[in-house]
Amino acid sequence: MTTRQDELVFVPLGGVGEIGMNAGLYGIGPEKQRKWIMVDCGMGFAGEEGLPGIDLMFPDLTFIEERKKDLLAIFITHAHEDHIGAISELWPRIKAPVYATRFAKNLLETRRLSEPGAPKVDLREIKPGRRVTVGPFEIEFVPVAHSIPESNAVAIRTEHGLVLHTGDWKLDDTPVAGDSTSPEAFTALGDEGILALICDSTNVLREGRSPSESEVSATLHKLIENAPHRVAVTTFASNVARIRVVAEAAQACGRQVIAVGRAMDRVIDVARECGYLDGLPDFLSAESYSHIPRDKVVCLLTGSQGEPRAAMSRVSRHDHPAISLTAGDRVIFSSRAIPGNERDVGSIINDLIEDGIEVITDRTELVHVSGHPRREEMVTMYSWTRPKAVVPVHGEALHLDEHARFARSQGVESVVKARNGAVVRLAPGKPEVVEHVRAGRLYKDGNVLIDSKDRAIPERRKLSQTGIVSVAIAIDERGEVIGDPAVDIMGLPNRGRTGEPLLDTVVDTVNRTLNGLPRGKMKDSEAVENAVDRAVRSAVNEAWGKKPACHVQVVEV
Repeated sequence: MTTRQDELVFVPLGGVGEIGMNAGLYGIGPEKQRKWIMVDCGMGFAGEEGLPGIDLMFPDLTFIEERKKDLLAIFITHAHEDHIGAISELWPRIKAPVYATRFAKNLLETRRLSEPGAPKVDLREIKPGRRVTVGPFEIEFVPVAHSIPESNAVAIRTEHGLVLHTGDWKLDDTPVAGDSTSPEAFTALGDEGILALICDSTNVLREGRSPSESEVSATLHKLIENAPHRVAVTTFASNVARIRVVAEAAQACGRQVIAVGRAMDRVIDVARECGYLDGLPDFLSAESYSHIPRDKVVCLLTGSQGEPRAAMSRVSRHDHPAISLTAGDRVIFSSRAIPGNERDVGSIINDLIEDGIEVITDRTELVHVSGHPRREEMVTMYSWTRPKAVVPVHGEALHLDEHARFARSQGVESVVKARNGAVVRLAPGKPEVVEHVRAGRLYKDGNVLIDSKDRAIPERRKLSQTGIVSVAIAIDERGEVIGDPAVDIMGLPNRGRTGEPLLDTVVDTVNRTLNGLPRGKMKDSEAVENAVDRAVRSAVNEAWGKKPACHVQVVEV
């Protein structure tokens, strides 16, 4: 009979049922005494309209915070923000050593841990192919192709068997920068016997095979070579291969490269330090832009996702202090809009087109490829690894459901459909979800972290829809109103449905309500506040059709 006394479990706290905020736990041992490791600790971007004032989201790590003495280490598969971006914010809560490759380690130090007040994270470099033992786990990083250098799958060897956590991957024999996904390495893991494959689901809905970075390189060379005037390329700042390709194309055409944007500058510095831009001249700063002939420049700009403060957005609004584009110039979006960012990206493209600037996207040219596997690539990975069980991760519900169906079609014995917070027992016995633990989201609100139950979000959402009415009333000890009530409205239209000023409606309602209250109630501040609140909301609803938030304060004089 299977017991809960000595198990190998997988517990996703982020990235399963969503794209972003990846954080997966592996635990070994008796239920109350397990030793844990975490794979990745990423963040998400709050593109949802229902989160006013929120830019960043993080996985809720409360479950492992309560067990942090048993958390042995954190292993980072690669340096994308959805896998590494929560380290600086959440590490002080768990304080386990963080293992990452040189590029990821250096980029984390440059991008996040150099900021004022950043924690002194215990960062340790790990080299692909080397094995590291932490407690009951033996960890090996296995290089894979992806859209950032030094991406790795994580082979986790335990007394129960081998688990392969793929991280983000694709098949690309000519990746330009970084490694390819080795058939020999993954076939060897399959020969060793894989108990469970924890696998990327991002592109499982797409048939065929993802094009190679080298194919994008050929397209960009052509587009830069035949451009009559300036060329501006915007891409993910972390895509070192794309940066290298643009620089090589510019060099071949006798153009100089100007890199614009802090995120781009940081990645370029780390990429040069790690050797990924060897053989290329230094890029110029934005201040050099005005001194270079119009047909001799290529700009690399941040802002491919429509970020309002990034370089591409500022250029499109004529708001950048050094970079401007004019009719006849060419802009290449060497990227694809992440779901939720389409409107912002589209706004930039429309502004550029209105200015007579040629805009090229992946809709018309092969200027971007995904870093995730399509179905043909997944068939190959499954044939190499031959796992006994599969847990689809890194995807929304649609992706996970289709991946589960796909895995069964490949003859996998056990397919476990999990979500954040599921405790998946991988061994002993048949892999299955055995319980659920706390999981959720934390929101970065200004300089503080709040959870999804915090009152700020629903209140702010309500304010964004219905506005607020503020009323301040001074009343003396006899229950007499002193002076006129102070009334203000915010977020309400100027006039109601019959044309009357809404401010006048509110003022009249407040005065009428106060005049109608008996002297006894006028001495009760709470009774006055409640009466005015109800009357104002009702009157505004009658005039406007919506009930605003109402804040009434009675000051006793």
